[in-house]
Amino acid sequence: MTNNYLRNINISAKRGRRALLLLALAASGPPAARAQGPPAVLRRLAQARADTATAPPLPPDAAPATVRRPAAERLRELRGQRDFQYTEVAEEPATASWWQRLLGWVLRQVGGLQSTQGGRVAWNTIFYCLLGAGVVFAVLKFLQVDITRMFGRAPRRAPLAYETSQENIHELNFAEAIAQAEATGNLRLAGRLGYLHLLKQLTDRDLIAWQPDKTNQAYLLELAASYPAAHPAFAQLTRQFAYSWYGELPVSAASYQAVRADQHRLSQQLSGARAQPA
Repeated sequence: MTNNYLRNINISAKRGRRALLLLALAASGPPAARAQGPPAVLRRLAQARADTATAPPLPPDAAPATVRRPAAERLRELRGQRDFQYTEVAEEPATASWWQRLLGWVLRQVGGLQSTQGGRVAWNTIFYCLLGAGVVFAVLKFLQVDITRMFGRAPRRAPLAYETSQENIHELNFAEAIAQAEATGNLRLAGRLGYLHLLKQLTDRDLIAWQPDKTNQAYLLELAASYPAAHPAFAQLTRQFAYSWYGELPVSAASYQAVRADQHRLSQQLSGARAQPA
Protein backbone atom coordinates (compact mmCIF):
# COMPACT_ATOMS: atom_id res chain seq x y z
CA MET A 1 0.00 0.00 0.00
CA THR A 2 2.90 2.29 0.88
CA ASN A 3 4.54 1.53 -2.45
CA ASN A 4 1.41 2.45 -4.38
CA TYR A 5 1.13 5.75 -2.56
CA LEU A 6 4.74 6.69 -3.30
CA ARG A 7 4.34 5.71 -6.92
CA ASN A 8 1.31 8.01 -7.32
CA ILE A 9 3.22 10.94 -5.82
CA ASN A 10 6.09 10.45 -8.28
CA ILE A 11 3.68 10.35 -11.21
CA SER A 12 1.99 13.58 -10.08
CA ALA A 13 5.39 15.32 -9.66
CA LYS A 14 6.47 14.31 -13.17
CA ARG A 15 3.25 15.64 -14.66
CA GLY A 16 3.67 18.93 -12.80
CA ARG A 17 7.25 19.44 -14.02
CA ARG A 18 6.14 18.68 -17.61
CA ALA A 19 3.37 21.31 -17.46
CA LEU A 20 5.73 23.95 -16.06
CA LEU A 21 8.23 23.23 -18.84
CA LEU A 22 5.52 23.66 -21.54
CA LEU A 23 4.42 26.94 -19.99
CA ALA A 24 7.98 28.25 -19.93
CA LEU A 25 8.52 27.32 -23.58
CA ALA A 26 5.25 28.97 -24.67
CA ALA A 27 6.10 32.19 -22.84
CA SER A 28 9.62 32.48 -24.16
CA GLY A 29 8.69 31.65 -27.83
CA PRO A 30 11.11 30.32 -30.41
CA PRO A 31 14.76 31.44 -30.30
CA ALA A 32 14.48 33.24 -33.67
CA ALA A 33 11.57 35.40 -32.46
CA ARG A 34 13.49 36.37 -29.29
CA ALA A 35 16.47 37.40 -31.43
CA GLN A 36 14.35 39.68 -33.72
CA GLY A 37 13.06 41.75 -30.80
CA PRO A 38 9.51 43.21 -30.44
CA PRO A 39 7.08 43.20 -33.38
CA ALA A 40 7.11 46.11 -35.95
CA VAL A 41 3.74 47.47 -34.69
CA LEU A 42 5.13 47.83 -31.18
CA ARG A 43 8.24 49.52 -32.51
CA ARG A 44 6.16 52.11 -34.50
CA LEU A 45 3.99 52.86 -31.49
CA ALA A 46 7.06 53.38 -29.33
CA GLN A 47 8.63 55.68 -31.94
CA ALA A 48 5.43 57.75 -32.26
CA ARG A 49 5.23 58.08 -28.49
CA ALA A 50 8.84 59.28 -28.43
CA ASP A 51 8.24 61.81 -31.27
CA THR A 52 5.22 63.22 -29.48
CA ALA A 53 7.20 63.69 -26.33
CA THR A 54 10.02 65.57 -28.08
CA ALA A 55 7.86 67.67 -30.58
CA PRO A 56 7.62 71.43 -29.94
CA PRO A 57 4.26 72.73 -28.64
CA LEU A 58 1.62 74.00 -31.14
CA PRO A 59 1.35 77.77 -31.60
CA PRO A 60 -1.67 79.50 -30.03
CA ASP A 61 -4.79 80.23 -32.18
CA ALA A 62 -4.31 83.27 -34.43
CA ALA A 63 -6.57 86.30 -33.90
CA PRO A 64 -9.36 86.82 -36.53
CA ALA A 65 -8.43 89.07 -39.48
CA THR A 66 -9.84 92.60 -39.43
CA VAL A 67 -11.57 93.66 -42.70
CA ARG A 68 -10.79 97.22 -43.68
CA ARG A 69 -13.40 99.07 -45.74
CA PRO A 70 -12.88 102.40 -47.50
CA ALA A 71 -14.95 105.38 -46.49
CA ALA A 72 -18.34 105.87 -48.16
CA GLU A 73 -17.28 109.23 -49.61
CA ARG A 74 -14.22 107.63 -51.17
CA LEU A 75 -16.39 104.88 -52.72
CA ARG A 76 -18.70 107.46 -54.29
CA GLU A 77 -15.71 109.31 -55.69
CA LEU A 78 -14.33 106.12 -57.24
CA ARG A 79 -17.67 105.16 -58.74
CA GLY A 80 -17.88 108.54 -60.44
CA GLN A 81 -14.54 108.11 -62.18
CA ARG A 82 -14.68 106.99 -65.80
CA ASP A 83 -11.85 104.47 -65.33
CA PHE A 84 -13.98 102.42 -62.94
CA GLN A 85 -17.13 102.32 -65.10
CA TYR A 86 -17.07 99.05 -66.98
CA THR A 87 -20.22 99.53 -69.09
CA GLU A 88 -19.89 98.03 -72.55
CA VAL A 89 -20.95 100.50 -75.22
CA ALA A 90 -22.24 98.96 -78.42
CA GLU A 91 -20.48 100.53 -81.37
CA GLU A 92 -22.63 101.17 -84.40
CA PRO A 93 -21.22 100.33 -87.82
CA ALA A 94 -19.93 103.21 -89.88
CA THR A 95 -22.40 102.37 -92.66
CA ALA A 96 -25.46 102.67 -90.38
CA SER A 97 -28.11 105.12 -91.58
CA TRP A 98 -29.59 107.86 -89.43
CA TRP A 99 -32.70 105.74 -88.93
CA GLN A 100 -30.63 102.80 -87.64
CA ARG A 101 -28.74 105.13 -85.30
CA LEU A 102 -31.99 106.59 -83.99
CA LEU A 103 -33.47 103.14 -83.49
CA GLY A 104 -30.34 101.96 -81.70
CA TRP A 105 -30.43 104.98 -79.40
CA VAL A 106 -34.10 104.35 -78.56
CA LEU A 107 -33.41 100.68 -77.81
CA ARG A 108 -30.49 101.61 -75.55
CA GLN A 109 -32.64 104.09 -73.65
CA VAL A 110 -35.38 101.50 -73.19
CA GLY A 111 -32.83 98.89 -72.10
CA GLY A 112 -31.39 101.30 -69.55
CA LEU A 113 -34.88 102.03 -68.28
CA GLN A 114 -35.56 98.33 -67.87
CA SER A 115 -32.40 97.78 -65.81
CA THR A 116 -33.92 99.24 -62.61
CA GLN A 117 -37.05 98.36 -60.67
CA GLY A 118 -38.44 101.89 -60.87
CA GLY A 119 -37.70 102.06 -64.59
CA ARG A 120 -39.54 98.81 -65.24
CA VAL A 121 -42.58 100.07 -63.33
CA ALA A 122 -42.56 103.36 -65.28
CA TRP A 123 -42.16 101.58 -68.62
CA ASN A 124 -44.99 99.15 -67.90
CA THR A 125 -47.25 102.02 -66.83
CA ILE A 126 -46.56 104.02 -70.00
CA PHE A 127 -46.96 100.93 -72.22
CA TYR A 128 -50.32 99.90 -70.76
CA CYS A 129 -51.62 103.49 -70.81
CA LEU A 130 -50.78 103.80 -74.51
CA LEU A 131 -52.30 100.40 -75.20
CA GLY A 132 -55.51 101.33 -73.36
CA ALA A 133 -55.73 104.68 -75.17
CA GLY A 134 -55.34 102.92 -78.51
CA VAL A 135 -58.10 100.44 -77.69
CA VAL A 136 -60.47 103.24 -76.55
CA PHE A 137 -59.73 105.25 -79.71
CA ALA A 138 -60.39 102.22 -81.92
CA VAL A 139 -63.70 101.49 -80.16
CA LEU A 140 -64.85 105.11 -80.47
CA LYS A 141 -63.97 105.18 -84.16
CA PHE A 142 -65.78 101.88 -84.70
CA LEU A 143 -68.89 103.29 -82.99
CA GLN A 144 -68.52 106.50 -85.06
CA VAL A 145 -68.43 108.70 -81.96
CA ASP A 146 -67.48 112.33 -82.57
CA ILE A 147 -64.29 112.56 -80.51
CA THR A 148 -63.93 116.31 -81.05
CA ARG A 149 -67.18 116.94 -79.17
CA MET A 150 -65.91 114.93 -76.20
CA PHE A 151 -63.07 117.43 -75.75
CA GLY A 152 -65.30 120.48 -76.08
CA ARG A 153 -64.65 121.25 -79.72
CA ALA A 154 -67.94 122.06 -81.40
CA PRO A 155 -68.28 122.09 -85.17
CA ARG A 156 -68.21 125.43 -86.89
CA ARG A 157 -71.66 126.87 -87.27
CA ALA A 158 -72.82 128.02 -90.65
CA PRO A 159 -73.81 131.67 -91.07
CA LEU A 160 -77.20 130.49 -92.29
CA ALA A 161 -79.39 129.15 -89.48
CA TYR A 162 -79.92 125.54 -90.42
CA GLU A 163 -80.65 122.40 -88.36
CA THR A 164 -79.73 119.13 -90.03
CA SER A 165 -81.70 117.15 -87.43
CA GLN A 166 -84.95 118.65 -88.78
CA GLU A 167 -84.21 117.94 -92.45
CA ASN A 168 -86.93 116.37 -94.54
CA ILE A 169 -86.07 116.15 -98.21
CA HIS A 170 -89.78 116.01 -99.10
CA GLU A 171 -90.48 119.37 -97.42
CA LEU A 172 -87.43 121.41 -98.42
CA ASN A 173 -87.53 124.00 -101.19
CA PHE A 174 -84.12 123.18 -102.59
CA ALA A 175 -83.93 125.96 -105.17
CA GLU A 176 -84.67 128.66 -102.58
CA ALA A 177 -82.45 127.09 -99.87
CA ILE A 178 -79.47 126.65 -102.21
CA ALA A 179 -79.78 130.20 -103.51
CA GLN A 180 -79.89 131.58 -99.96
CA ALA A 181 -76.80 129.56 -98.92
CA GLU A 182 -74.88 130.76 -101.99
CA ALA A 183 -75.87 134.37 -101.30
CA THR A 184 -74.53 134.23 -97.75
CA GLY A 185 -71.29 132.54 -98.90
CA ASN A 186 -72.00 129.28 -97.05
CA LEU A 187 -70.79 127.01 -99.83
CA ARG A 188 -70.54 123.97 -97.53
CA LEU A 189 -74.27 124.16 -96.81
CA ALA A 190 -75.06 124.81 -100.46
CA GLY A 191 -73.16 121.65 -101.43
CA ARG A 192 -75.05 119.68 -98.76
CA LEU A 193 -78.40 120.89 -100.03
CA GLY A 194 -77.43 119.93 -103.59
CA TYR A 195 -76.54 116.41 -102.37
CA LEU A 196 -79.87 116.13 -100.53
CA HIS A 197 -81.64 117.18 -103.70
CA LEU A 198 -80.06 114.21 -105.47
CA LEU A 199 -81.28 111.90 -102.68
CA LYS A 200 -84.81 113.22 -103.21
CA GLN A 201 -84.60 112.53 -106.94
CA LEU A 202 -83.34 108.98 -106.28
CA THR A 203 -86.17 108.43 -103.79
CA ASP A 204 -88.86 109.84 -106.11
CA ARG A 205 -87.74 107.40 -108.82
CA ASP A 206 -87.73 104.45 -106.40
CA LEU A 207 -83.98 103.94 -106.82
CA ILE A 208 -83.34 104.22 -103.06
CA ALA A 209 -85.45 104.22 -99.90
CA TRP A 210 -84.65 107.42 -97.99
CA GLN A 211 -84.71 107.44 -94.19
CA PRO A 212 -83.47 110.24 -91.92
CA ASP A 213 -81.15 107.88 -90.00
CA LYS A 214 -79.79 105.90 -92.97
CA THR A 215 -76.14 106.22 -93.96
CA ASN A 216 -74.81 107.26 -97.36
CA GLN A 217 -73.12 103.86 -97.73
CA ALA A 218 -76.55 102.23 -97.54
CA TYR A 219 -77.76 104.48 -100.37
CA LEU A 220 -74.72 103.50 -102.45
CA LEU A 221 -75.51 99.80 -102.03
CA GLU A 222 -79.13 100.35 -102.99
CA LEU A 223 -78.23 102.38 -106.08
CA ALA A 224 -75.69 99.76 -107.20
CA ALA A 225 -78.51 97.24 -107.33
CA SER A 226 -81.25 99.49 -108.74
CA TYR A 227 -79.38 101.71 -111.22
CA PRO A 228 -75.72 100.67 -111.70
CA ALA A 229 -75.11 103.28 -114.44
CA ALA A 230 -75.44 106.14 -111.94
CA HIS A 231 -73.44 104.48 -109.18
CA PRO A 232 -69.90 105.79 -110.08
CA ALA A 233 -70.99 109.44 -110.32
CA PHE A 234 -73.05 109.23 -107.13
CA ALA A 235 -70.17 107.55 -105.29
CA GLN A 236 -67.80 110.40 -106.26
CA LEU A 237 -70.31 113.04 -105.13
CA THR A 238 -70.79 111.14 -101.86
CA ARG A 239 -67.05 111.26 -101.14
CA GLN A 240 -66.90 114.97 -101.91
CA PHE A 241 -69.87 115.62 -99.65
CA ALA A 242 -68.32 113.64 -96.78
CA TYR A 243 -65.00 115.52 -97.03
CA SER A 244 -66.58 118.97 -97.12
CA TRP A 245 -69.41 118.48 -94.61
CA TYR A 246 -68.26 115.90 -92.08
CA GLY A 247 -64.57 116.76 -92.50
CA GLU A 248 -65.39 120.46 -92.05
CA LEU A 249 -63.07 121.37 -94.89
CA PRO A 250 -63.39 124.84 -96.39
CA VAL A 251 -64.94 124.90 -99.85
CA SER A 252 -63.57 127.35 -102.39
CA ALA A 253 -65.70 128.91 -105.08
CA ALA A 254 -63.92 126.95 -107.82
CA SER A 255 -64.36 123.58 -106.12
CA TYR A 256 -68.00 124.38 -105.35
CA GLN A 257 -68.72 125.20 -109.01
CA ALA A 258 -67.12 121.88 -110.03
CA VAL A 259 -69.22 119.94 -107.51
CA ARG A 260 -72.43 121.72 -108.57
CA ALA A 261 -71.68 120.89 -112.21
CA ASP A 262 -71.32 117.19 -111.32
CA GLN A 263 -74.58 117.33 -109.36
CA HIS A 264 -76.41 118.87 -112.31
CA ARG A 265 -75.11 116.20 -114.70
CA LEU A 266 -76.24 113.39 -112.39
CA SER A 267 -79.61 115.12 -111.88
CA GLN A 268 -80.17 115.25 -115.65
CA GLN A 269 -79.15 111.58 -115.92
CA LEU A 270 -81.71 110.66 -113.26
CA SER A 271 -84.50 112.57 -114.97
CA GLY A 272 -85.40 109.58 -117.18
CA ALA A 273 -84.23 106.82 -114.86
CA ARG A 274 -86.51 104.17 -113.43
CA ALA A 275 -85.85 101.37 -110.99
CA GLN A 276 -84.82 98.15 -112.67
CA PRO A 277 -87.09 95.14 -112.06
CA ALA A 278 -85.77 92.71 -109.45
